[in-house]
Amino acid sequence: MQNTIIEAGAPPAPLNMRLERQRLHDTVVDHLRNLIVEGTLAPGTKLNERELCETLGISRTPLREAMKVLSAEGLVEILPNRGASVSRMTETEVWETFELMSGLEALSGELACERITPVELAEIKALHYAMLSCKAQNDLPGYYSRNQAIHNKINEAARNSVMRQTYLTMNRRLQALRFKSNFKADKWDSAVHDHEEMIKALDARDGKRLAAVLRQHLLDKRDAVMSVVNPPEENKET
Repeated sequence: MQNTIIEAGAPPAPLNMRLERQRLHDTVVDHLRNLIVEGTLAPGTKLNERELCETLGISRTPLREAMKVLSAEGLVEILPNRGASVSRMTETEVWETFELMSGLEALSGELACERITPVELAEIKALHYAMLSCKAQNDLPGYYSRNQAIHNKINEAARNSVMRQTYLTMNRRLQALRFKSNFKADKWDSAVHDHEEMIKALDARDGKRLAAVLRQHLLDKRDAVMSVVNPPEENKET
């Protein structure tokens, strides 16, 4: 019976306090993640706790909790006695991770064509048109967020929980690199064309076609990223 007694003077935190703390935690995680994805915090950047706390208007506890989440996602590296910094992927890691993602995206597309609902398809189409509107306005962050939402919803529509968890883990490591790959106009135009083909294949429930488009789309992203990570000799400064 002793274990069931609640100590006097140690009441549980009010529910609204817990919700507020959770919202703050999620907000800080999302904000830092966006700073990393959009390149404001570049790979290798040392994360100064004092400066970030002042900028975000928070204490060190929620900041450190957020960094632990981002560390688990592979976006932040925390070293004992050295603090935290934005993770930097090696060329081999970039190549192999995109290679794996191309397979996950292809399988997502094939399964989604079998399992997607009309409502889900309508949502993806709406995101596609919103994405095109962002491109017309040269709004790369807006375009990218809708682009990612489309890929995410295709993966959700596949309804495979094991693949879902692997997909989320891998994709978080690549988000910053995928964002950068659209900086050049020709790459951006090519990505939009791929998305138009994705919508057509999904609308037709053509799993093999969608799988092929998604696989090549990710491999093209890989090549675009690698050209930035390791540019050709003629593009390097002498």
